[in-house]
Amino acid sequence: MFWKAFGARQGLILTARGTTKPSARSVFISRMLSTQEYIFETLEVTKPRDYVFQVNINRPEKRNAMNQTFWSEMVTCFNKIASDTECRAVVLSGAGKIFTAGLDLMDMGPVLMAQQDDQDISRRAYHLRNKILQFQESFSVIEKCPQPVIAAIHSACVGGGVDMICACDVRWCTSDAWFQIKEVELGLAADVGTLQRLPKIVGNESLVRELCYTSRKFMAEEAKSFGLVSRIFQDREDLISGALDLASHIAKMSPIAVTGTKHNLNYARDHPVCESLKYMASWNMSMLQTEDILKAVQAGMNKEEPTFSKL
Repeated sequence: MFWKAFGARQGLILTARGTTKPSARSVFISRMLSTQEYIFETLEVTKPRDYVFQVNINRPEKRNAMNQTFWSEMVTCFNKIASDTECRAVVLSGAGKIFTAGLDLMDMGPVLMAQQDDQDISRRAYHLRNKILQFQESFSVIEKCPQPVIAAIHSACVGGGVDMICACDVRWCTSDAWFQIKEVELGLAADVGTLQRLPKIVGNESLVRELCYTSRKFMAEEAKSFGLVSRIFQDREDLISGALDLASHIAKMSPIAVTGTKHNLNYARDHPVCESLKYMASWNMSMLQTEDILKAVQAGMNKEEPTFSKL
């Protein structure tokens, strides 16, 4: 009776072998817990695992194209996640047949092309620059988010999709995934992150320039060969399962250690080694005083899995 009651409280079904699997009720509860403060038009936010959030781009009828609402909701969503102590890792995915078709030209075209006749060129340029800065922040919030973000990419990842995944910590994809830096085909230079982040991810200036100048498609295997993605899965189901497993593994680590690692990796990418080492010393002069180190050592000695407090 105890185990039956315990399983019911946890939303689990106990099988004949004593293992557990999530019931429909547990899935519903996990979704409710994570969506109470995360209700969006273009994003679906769930909590499929302990301390793991999944952010799903949720415009499948529009091939997950990025409209005006999406750009603002990304900032709101990841700013919320950044301060949510119930989250230690994030999986970013796309609903429907493809990951994302990139910019929603029908919705965004009027915004980008709008010109006010009562303003001169300088004033129009000033306001357009502010718009671009706002769009850049929609993906920079992923990079600034203290929790690691794992991009789970299936099928097409076009234009703004490449900008977005370049801001993520880990990029995994399906075997049928393909990518395209499409902006030059549309008469503009990519302006929300690809040109700034992709060269540092790939480390091959010639290849990056080729992809950006020609707008040619490249497939999963090529993306893996030059480091844009690090793993390839057979299909979307396996991909999401693998990404959630990785996020769960990360979520078991000390949140102090993981947050500090992400922060300092980002800092080191943008600063010289000598400066980054000094910054690291200043960071760890306080963070090394965490109780998590003692917990980890004691758990290791006892051959147990450590349990860490929330941030």
